Amino acid sequence: MSYKIGLDISGGDYAPEAIIMGAILAKKELKQDIVLIGVRDEIEKQLALHKGSAGEFNIVDAPEKINMGESPVSAVRRKKNSSIVVGMDLLKNKEIDAFVSCGNTGAVAGAATLRLGLIAGVERPGIALLLPSKTGLSLFIDVGANIDCKPMHLFQYGIMASVYYNLVLNKENPNVGLLNIGEEASKGLGVIKDLHKLFSASPLNFVGNVEAKEIFAGKCDCIVCDGFVGNVALKVAEGSVETVARFLMEAMKKGILGKLGLLFLLPNLKKFKRKLDYAEYGGAPLLGVDGVVIIGHGRSNALAVKNAVKVAVRELSRDVTKAINRRVNEICQDSRIRQILTV
Repeated sequence: MSYKIGLDISGGDYAPEAIIMGAILAKKELKQDIVLIGVRDEIEKQLALHKGSAGEFNIVDAPEKINMGESPVSAVRRKKNSSIVVGMDLLKNKEIDAFVSCGNTGAVAGAATLRLGLIAGVERPGIALLLPSKTGLSLFIDVGANIDCKPMHLFQYGIMASVYYNLVLNKENPNVGLLNIGEEASKGLGVIKDLHKLFSASPLNFVGNVEAKEIFAGKCDCIVCDGFVGNVALKVAEGSVETVARFLMEAMKKGILGKLGLLFLLPNLKKFKRKLDYAEYGGAPLLGVDGVVIIGHGRSNALAVKNAVKVAVRELSRDVTKAINRRVNEICQDSRIRQILTV
């Protein structure tokens, strides 16, 4: 089935060039209708540079830009003609089926919440990111949308992640873990202890607390935490991978034996890099808003943009939004859950 995917051309460190190239790749491979949203002159200039491969695109002019350093809420309210706000309005009015942006994360989350609203029953949106693990992929939520969480917000993250993992990654009854400083139920802040009780009483496949060292171990399909903790954990992981890779390459380039070894190891090192490369996994769905919104990494290249569009198509084809609505309301209205919340 063909969908109409809105793509923010003004968002990201390498915009508009990398975003346009990603749009061209997505159109060729995925055969979807891509709507380019941004400064018309910039879009037309980039398309002219790739005249032979660009194909046909719809263009929606959005002359304003929300920069990475701007206050998200203020920028969304002031810049009504920015690519992010215009994209959300197109999605709200059903002129596009999904919106993809590699721009200011806070602005994308804020604009989505203000313009689209939340799925009925959901209290806060969360950014869910797929991470490689020893056993496949883990879904990590939240990595930056909500830093002031109540137990119900985090509980709903677990529900939404479980639904997404089930439908998009085709796994029945995926397990859910809670990121904490220890495996014992008695560990952590009060909000985490209360959350542990909610998960334990729910029908979700809850496996208990998960320590940060186990994020990539494959113990959990879905890992839940607040946006502050999740964003810090993600940035530490990114920095660690890049630094270790740099140290390894520097060490192997020393001496004739090291250089010979590097020559033989290069194909495997490329596979290793691809396994850990965010570009391979595309964007992160903003779960909980009433529409399909995908947030790409700020440093997204053309491959990452193409894969972010693929994530949007996958979510649309599984009708994740309706499934989240059903599951959240079904679980949160359960008498055992209501009883824990009123204690």
